[in-house]
Amino acid sequence: VDFGDLQHEVRLDLVDVKVGEFVLVHVGFAIQRLSREEGLETRELFRQCYEAMGA
Repeated sequence: VDFGDLQHEVRLDLVDVKVGEFVLVHVGFAIQRLSREEGLETRELFRQCYEAMGA
């Protein structure tokens, strides 16, 4: 998966996904496929959280 500045391998045993789709990842496993809209919204929320933490 591509987290923007970070790329990491995750297991796809639990969901059926294709390259370019958004997924929710937990402890190295893709656990849910997200729509593009949900994926972009979630990514923005995490960006805001990291920014607020000073990361």
